[in-house]
Amino acid sequence: MAGRIPQHFIDELIARADIVELIGSRVPLKKAGKEFKACCPFHGEKTPSFHVVPDKQFYHCFGCGVHGTAITFLMDHDHLSFVEAVEDLASRVGLEVPREEPAGARQPPPSEALFTLLDKTAELYRRELKNSDRAKDYFKARGLTGDTAAKFSLGYAPDAWDCVLQQFGTSEAERLKLLQVGLVIERERKAGVNPGYYDRFRDRVMFPIRDARGRTIGFGGRVLDKGEPKYLNSPETELFHKGRELYGLYEARQASRTLSRLLIVEGYMDVVRLHQAGITYAVATLGTATTPEHLSRVFRICQEVIFCFDGDRAGRAAAWRALENAISQVREGRQIRFLFLPDGHDPDSLVGAEGRDAFESRIGRAEALFDYLIRHLREQNDMTSRDGRGRFKEMAKSYLARVPEGAYQEQLLTAINQTAQIDTGLLATKPNPRVSGRQPAVSNPTSSGRRNLVRQAVQLLVHYPGIADKVRDLDALRALDRPGIPLIVQLVEELHDQPCDKTAVLLERWRGRPDVGHLEKLAAMELHIADQAGAAQELLGALERLLQEHETQRRYQATIDGSGA
Repeated sequence: MAGRIPQHFIDELIARADIVELIGSRVPLKKAGKEFKACCPFHGEKTPSFHVVPDKQFYHCFGCGVHGTAITFLMDHDHLSFVEAVEDLASRVGLEVPREEPAGARQPPPSEALFTLLDKTAELYRRELKNSDRAKDYFKARGLTGDTAAKFSLGYAPDAWDCVLQQFGTSEAERLKLLQVGLVIERERKAGVNPGYYDRFRDRVMFPIRDARGRTIGFGGRVLDKGEPKYLNSPETELFHKGRELYGLYEARQASRTLSRLLIVEGYMDVVRLHQAGITYAVATLGTATTPEHLSRVFRICQEVIFCFDGDRAGRAAAWRALENAISQVREGRQIRFLFLPDGHDPDSLVGAEGRDAFESRIGRAEALFDYLIRHLREQNDMTSRDGRGRFKEMAKSYLARVPEGAYQEQLLTAINQTAQIDTGLLATKPNPRVSGRQPAVSNPTSSGRRNLVRQAVQLLVHYPGIADKVRDLDALRALDRPGIPLIVQLVEELHDQPCDKTAVLLERWRGRPDVGHLEKLAAMELHIADQAGAAQELLGALERLLQEHETQRRYQATIDGSGA
């Protein structure tokens, strides 16, 4: 059924759902005080670090960092869309999902019609494959079975200019839809002449690209004989974005409900052949380098990524581009590694030659990101000379600065120093006033701790949303020009308008907003406060100290300004 699900229903659904019962039906939970514990279903572990908190209707794994509400669990564990998860949860508690239907809206939204058109086209290509001995022989020669072709919905676009047009483009409105999803190309326009259209894909074996729900969003096509380009992808459309999608991700998630790793390769056939061999966690980028958006999406699914590249020059260049995009994604609990294949082989050919076990043995020996970084930079410089080591140091500094602060940055700093054989500290990204000869600036008496007070206030509101009604003077807070203050004000305002007392209800209201990730992390942190009354007292105290520090800062700045006059 079309229409928006009202927020008040989501609130009620989360309040009535039993997250312990839901997760316990899939994972064996053991009671531990007020919480429940289990081995995490999202990553392999022997010691339980997955916690379910009934009071907050929230779960968190201290091992891999996953967390969320009952809806999030259904989306991540059962691979459901948001709407599907809501419908599933509603059926469990005996509620019917209401919809806010716009006036006069009876037709499905345009995007649904476009999905349907692409699915029908994929079915057309599958039928054409059955009728083409030449296309079937190509797949057989590449070692594919009929079951694999069916699993990936492989097809064939005939050697004709109007196969798709004849089937789905009998009117101008239909032709415009084909153009909208990239299935046809508009001929060059001439004055007073209808330009007409022709099929984009001709005489190519076809690889449908599917989204998380299994809907076709685009295609990749490979020529059967000689021709350029060898591979042709759908263009960017409102449904298909190359920098966001990964070929084979839908199939990988169908093969395993708890993906622990993803192997990122370069080609469609690589993915299909690896899946057939039993390596069902292989995916591929779509004719573009791996983007930060790709990685952000991948790390919401699993905590280990292995990039797999051919051993030739093009493969090495692609690997380095992947590293440059991946280095900023390094976090505790994540693994990023690189696998280089022997010259003359790609994943498709190598897994066919040596089989699954040997190929997975190679994956086990893949090179860690930092090891690859150091090795690559060493190869660019003469490490036997002082100048070469200095140049290595300068090159390394730019990559060090892109690693988020913390243990991993310190680990890389140590590796760089050891490799360059220089004193620890020379690569530090922050200047030391004593080393530089500059005098330290006059310290700000209130700068330390202010950020902690803001975070404390937000965390208290996330853990105990019901205490927002204790905050009265929002005008005084709005006057504070500090990072995080607008978030506090917005939280309190919204909770004044729509009170709630569950962490999960609050987080679902913020789903899809830029700050939701920050709120989820604070929800996952322990808060050693026994009850709501204590939390309210802490919140009011933190806000009062922020106001006092604002006044102290104002006076301090006035003193500084006066002394410099």
